[in-house]
Amino acid sequence: MTITSTMTASTSNIPRGPVEVELNFFEPPTDGGQPIQYAEEPPAGEPAANYHRPVIQVTLTDIRGQESQYNLDDHAFQCLPGALSGIPDEIFLSDDQIKATFYPKVEQLLLDHVEGAHRVVIFHHAVRMDRHNSPTHCKPLLAVHADQTAQASAAYVRSHIPDPTDAAALLGGRYRIINVWKPLNGPVESSPLAFASGNSVDASDCFPIELRLASYTSETVGVRYNPGQKWMYWSGMENEDSLLLKCSDSKHDVPFQVPHSAFADPRSPPGAKPRESIEVRALVFG
Repeated sequence: MTITSTMTASTSNIPRGPVEVELNFFEPPTDGGQPIQYAEEPPAGEPAANYHRPVIQVTLTDIRGQESQYNLDDHAFQCLPGALSGIPDEIFLSDDQIKATFYPKVEQLLLDHVEGAHRVVIFHHAVRMDRHNSPTHCKPLLAVHADQTAQASAAYVRSHIPDPTDAAALLGGRYRIINVWKPLNGPVESSPLAFASGNSVDASDCFPIELRLASYTSETVGVRYNPGQKWMYWSGMENEDSLLLKCSDSKHDVPFQVPHSAFADPRSPPGAKPRESIEVRALVFG
């Protein structure tokens, strides 16, 4: 893995303001069957997915300067400018260093900034690089999705809390899956992240997708386009900035999750830095 050192970018290289972009949404299988997606190479003769991804033109609002107006309970995302400062670039060069050094910082970040949180269990991270030679699964994901279903979230609690009694007690309270997303070579000049305010997303536009991996099957969420959805992005995110994306929530009177997707910004100039980022997913209890 290679992480590009942080560079000072010309402000002219950072697209800002409202923009119209193309996003790849979800459309259910025409035969009415269960949506299926293979996370790895599908069996011979089977498609990687049996559903459709129509391309829709969407207007994104730039929330730069209004970051404090959004929170996890009302919008299913939260901006934390400058909250992850002082982290050396070199710790992102290996998974072991990420787990040993970055995980504790993410855990404390969530305990400090997520209302009611009293316990955090980190279970996954991914480093993404928008380069021509990066494996497909390591590139920014250009498809609107919303990560976990309620069933998958409960399964994660059971699988990552080894004591069944402890797991049962935690499942009886509030639990969330939160994705902590941040750039590694900011400010972001290309392939930014778009997200829709959770309170603008109708549950009927979210579809469980059977996600088939080599050793087990889970569920992810496809999102159908609805003109009532409010799409936005946070321009020019720096390495110190972090974006909390709620993937699921057991509390029933708040938005369940935030759909999101990387997007190709038509304003990114030739030679713009390929985006590099890390996302860390955690179970947050309380």
